[in-house]
Amino acid sequence: MISFENFKSEYERNWASLEIRPSRLAEANAVARKAINGKATYQQIERLSGVPWYFAALCHYRESNFDFDTYLGNGESLHRVTCIVPKGRGPFATFVDGAVDAFRVENFIGAQDWGIARILFRLEAFNGFGYHAKGCNSPYLYGGSTLYGPPEARAGKFVRDHVFDADHVDSQLGTAVILRAMMSLDSSITLDGSPQFSNRAEPEDDAASTITLMQQALNKLGANPPLVEDGISGPRTKAAVSQFQQQNGLRDTGLLDAATVAAITRATQAGSAVQGGDLSQALKRLEDLAQLLRGGTPQATTPPATTPPAVSDPINLFERLFSLINKTAPVPGPVTPTSPAPVDQLKQVVDLLSTLLNKDSKPVLGQVNGALGETIGKLLDGKKTALGIGGSVLTALLSSVTASPNAGGIAGLLGTIVSAVPGLGQFAMPISLALTAWGVLGKLEKWAQGTAPPPKPTT
Repeated sequence: MISFENFKSEYERNWASLEIRPSRLAEANAVARKAINGKATYQQIERLSGVPWYFAALCHYRESNFDFDTYLGNGESLHRVTCIVPKGRGPFATFVDGAVDAFRVENFIGAQDWGIARILFRLEAFNGFGYHAKGCNSPYLYGGSTLYGPPEARAGKFVRDHVFDADHVDSQLGTAVILRAMMSLDSSITLDGSPQFSNRAEPEDDAASTITLMQQALNKLGANPPLVEDGISGPRTKAAVSQFQQQNGLRDTGLLDAATVAAITRATQAGSAVQGGDLSQALKRLEDLAQLLRGGTPQATTPPATTPPAVSDPINLFERLFSLINKTAPVPGPVTPTSPAPVDQLKQVVDLLSTLLNKDSKPVLGQVNGALGETIGKLLDGKKTALGIGGSVLTALLSSVTASPNAGGIAGLLGTIVSAVPGLGQFAMPISLALTAWGVLGKLEKWAQGTAPPPKPTT
């Protein structure tokens, strides 16, 4: 996984030694003036998103050469729904609305660290980190400086996907070069945006672990070309996500929203379940373990018991679990229904885990429903799952809303909420999912203890 901390010192060294080539200085200053001319518009974006205006200007230059009629996320027209990743965005009434949406997609809303190292890391993430493996500074950052190209430095460019030409010199100016030129023309750019708390995780850091897991899952599902599992949702990852969404009837955005993450996870689990021999091998190991616990040696088949085992016997519960998974005839023991209900099956699994992990005859999950104390615990009893699911759906909805407080009706209300709470999804979604899991765990606790309410009669 790509880590900012691994690259931080390199960015700081490069920035300290960066010099614009004399032959490119006039060009760099001309581009910097264009960026500064749009300062008022970029400052509107900063007020809504917290992203510094000069960072927005650099992104605008690379994506659409300062065209204010385009979507900042990919350079397409503001006036129609985007067709390349990120797909399905817009249309937008103004450039500012589109830019705030693009920064939300990139997990920049709510970021606190805008020091030079973090700025360069975020800019390079737009284009990819493949140049590090080639021993070459990225032209996306350093094109036109003495840090890229001969005679002072190495050349090289990815001329197309997975094709690196070590002799090619990119003629486009890098974003770090333009930023240096902007600073020489506008003294208000000071780059003192280091975080107030140095150990605070940035929004894209929080998202990196999920992105890495999804990249690994997409590779298992046959992503072509295979993805670099770096925790960065770059163009190739977005393209692979888009392809998965198309193949599975999901809204085609190229973004890892909650529905897509859930679908990728299910697809990976289903693929693992149907691999030939994997499940049988796992069950064979459990059967061998059961034999060892009896004091014998693993055998090809388990001989029938001469006497019915006790209900609390963990070996009997192991065998019951085997019967549930394999859908075979019940093993010797107390008579059970031939087609147990799903809830009954789950309860048997919980019984198994409780018996194996129980200490001093106390329920393993006995503290779940009382974790918040008697009063609050009773208040939330039976409601945690519903509240968690509802919160997850609402958070996903708000995360997809464009921050446009000037709009009318529900769109304006939701836009106001999104603008007032930057990075909403980064903390609200994990809380909602945790509450859902907590509610499910509470229900398992009741099943394990035999305190679950009886099923409601059906009419």
